[in-house]
Amino acid sequence: MSSTHRKSVEELRSRPAAKVLIVGGGINGVGTFRDLALQGVDVVLVERGDYCQGASGASSHMIHGGIRYLENGEFRLVRESVVERNRLLNIAPHYVKPLQTTIPIFSTFSGILSAPARFLTHKQGKPKERGAFLIKLGLSIYDSFSRDGGTVPRHQFRGRDKALAELPQLHPGIKYAATYFDASVHNPERLTLDVLQDGEKAGRSGGTTGGTNQARATNYVSLVSMGAAPAAGSTPTVVLRDELTGETFDFSADVIVNTTGAWVDQTNTAMGSASSFMGGTKGSHIVLDHPALLAACNGREIFFEHTDGRIVLIYPLGDRVLVGTTDIDADMSEDAVCTDAEIDYFFDLIGHVFPTIEVTREQIVYTFSGVRPLPRHDDTQPGFVSRDYRIERRNAGATEGTGAVLSLVGGKWTTFRALAEHLTNDVLAELGVARKVSTAKLPIGGGAGFPSDEAGVQQWIKTHMAAGRDADRTAGLLTRYGTRAVDVMAYLDGGEDRPLRSTRELSRRELEFMAANEQIGHLIDVFIRRTSLAFRGLVTGELLNEAAEVLSGPLGWDRNRSTAEIKHAQEVLQRLHRVQIDSLVA
Repeated sequence: MSSTHRKSVEELRSRPAAKVLIVGGGINGVGTFRDLALQGVDVVLVERGDYCQGASGASSHMIHGGIRYLENGEFRLVRESVVERNRLLNIAPHYVKPLQTTIPIFSTFSGILSAPARFLTHKQGKPKERGAFLIKLGLSIYDSFSRDGGTVPRHQFRGRDKALAELPQLHPGIKYAATYFDASVHNPERLTLDVLQDGEKAGRSGGTTGGTNQARATNYVSLVSMGAAPAAGSTPTVVLRDELTGETFDFSADVIVNTTGAWVDQTNTAMGSASSFMGGTKGSHIVLDHPALLAACNGREIFFEHTDGRIVLIYPLGDRVLVGTTDIDADMSEDAVCTDAEIDYFFDLIGHVFPTIEVTREQIVYTFSGVRPLPRHDDTQPGFVSRDYRIERRNAGATEGTGAVLSLVGGKWTTFRALAEHLTNDVLAELGVARKVSTAKLPIGGGAGFPSDEAGVQQWIKTHMAAGRDADRTAGLLTRYGTRAVDVMAYLDGGEDRPLRSTRELSRRELEFMAANEQIGHLIDVFIRRTSLAFRGLVTGELLNEAAEVLSGPLGWDRNRSTAEIKHAQEVLQRLHRVQIDSLVA
């Protein structure tokens, strides 16, 4: 691995200390990293895999208030979620978009008697579907939370005839359809990168130690243990390992923040302070290339209660359809993968609302699973486990006065900014430092100056076209990077460039830009987290080989390493995402 590529690791090894060490590079850890960097705090983040590789990268791609949490009595969480949804529509408009959502309803008063029992006991009992009365009540409360600063329309109810006129493939047995607006995040991995890069930029521009970088982050570095037991009043030390080389080194921090999601307990155990905070559940999804199902959705998410009482979704994303999700107690000793039984469940739920549409396994282009970072829930059924969060404080090691370890339990995508603000405030209190900047209205990355409507998008594209870069390519860059595409295009225009033979969506210099600026550790990172090519089922053996050849120069890969990276990408796609890629490697 070239020293240029792992400059992020060398920055940690050359100055192995910081005020704060964040362990975990999902959206909540990265959001906290950004917030602390904006306060001028010397902060470091490490992630054992790639950024947004765990639960943050396995979401349903929704930014939502969580209407179903109302029956759990989580009114604070729903209110906060709606407020944060509205904020993200404003500060991250390049990735977060309004999402029209329709609920097909099969009864009028069903569930009225069982709803109080669910509310009080958090037990499902025998499934009893929620009827129009309960859904109308929930949506009315939901709308009320949007009044302050909300921009999305209020919900609407349609009777059977009007509902079927709008969505003719829906089950003819429906009685009503309720339509409301939430929001979606089409590219959560790139939004996470934007948040991270905002933090890195703040650390470079706002440092107070004679130009020293005050916000450092690296992927593929794990925390493996505590260092020597610290004396009272001393700074705790942990042992970090570069997962790409196997090398270890010590690192010291006054405050350690554990944002490793479902692995919080394992991370605490590695630090010599075992905990039992977590009880994660597995959620799986499939992605379909299915034009008939895509057309049936008519641009809307179909969000409904399946026959087992589980809230599920069918969601058009570009020219693909996302179907999810399950909620199964997770075995943390195994990789989270989508099983045959879950696929059968997804096909069944599609048939529940679109009975005339047939779906086959051949139409699946990608599957993914993640483990939600839920709190330990014992006998509470997974669907009723709180999606709210809490922060647990402990001393580093077993000695008083040796610095704090703050463990994040829970959390969800929609509330990451508010959660990061809360966690940052707790860290600032530990350090005795006052907050300087609020992130509530601060644009994220390529959301700054992003066009406000389609006419503005088209004008932006027209303005930024250049020789060798047509409207489609320019639009693709704007979609991928937001207004940060300007920096990417400057790089592309700085030398000879040409598109890859195997896809028109990437060029040689764009891959080189990613290698120089986006901490690519493995070839697979490009296809799952730097682009949406894997998600859309567009990765081929030819593409793997061509991308490995281009990246080998800037990343210092010899032929053996390039071959290993291609095989690793094939293995990850097959084992974790049920995608079979034929090998072209000799």
